[in-house]
Amino acid sequence: MPPAAGTPGGWRARWHEIIFEAETRGGKAFDVALLGLIVLSVVAVLLESVSSIRAHFGRQLRLAEWVFTLVFTVEYAIRLAVVGKPWRYARSFFGLVDLLAILPSYLSLFFAGTQSLIVIRALRLLRVFRVLKLAHFVGEAQLLRAALRASARKIIVFLGTVLTLVLIIGALMYLIEGEEHGFTSIPQAIYWAIVTMTTVGYGDVAPGTVLGKLLAATVMILGYGIIAVPTGIVTVELAHAQRAPLSTEACPQCGAGGHDGDARYCKACGARL
Repeated sequence: MPPAAGTPGGWRARWHEIIFEAETRGGKAFDVALLGLIVLSVVAVLLESVSSIRAHFGRQLRLAEWVFTLVFTVEYAIRLAVVGKPWRYARSFFGLVDLLAILPSYLSLFFAGTQSLIVIRALRLLRVFRVLKLAHFVGEAQLLRAALRASARKIIVFLGTVLTLVLIIGALMYLIEGEEHGFTSIPQAIYWAIVTMTTVGYGDVAPGTVLGKLLAATVMILGYGIIAVPTGIVTVELAHAQRAPLSTEACPQCGAGGHDGDARYCKACGARL
């Protein structure tokens, strides 16, 4: 039997349905209103960074930022209150995003300039996939995350190899060019090797000798091949990943989402859905 309307479990269940679920009319209205507030808060931060606008509307924009912060603070507190396991939700991805969305405003009271980090709130817009019932997009995100996790070790080994190459190439270029051509130290030469190998090519440091230019050309060609390696690793893992239909239902205990379409229990905490 569901909890009575006047009991603590009753109000928690009602608020959980509104805040965490997107299938009901109230839940969808809440999420749409929340997304609108997030967009407005990010726009306010962007506008405040423009000096001409800040000079005329700085006070109003800062007031708006604090209003948004207070609203999001209350919303975060309610989210923790209505889930059965608030600490688990607080450590989840969206729980951390919700916390990071309000921290910059409070940190700005002690550290000037940190209010610019409020743009982190844009990450909360990821909820739009759940609000619009785009469960297949959520499934694609889970698929990509699984592929990245599976390829993490290969990519780490690959990056270790690249860092070793960069160190050797930097030392060689420092030996070949020397300080008279701008390679004033091995770290400076390593910086050049990274910029060249990634095909960025700032041009602030360039070899002047024939041997140095030959080494630079080799590094440039090598860079194209190196860039393709992690892409291939992730592509292979994506091909091997298993697809499964996902629902937009959130766990009433920990708030976790991304469950299989036929799931009856939460994959994060084991609670019944």
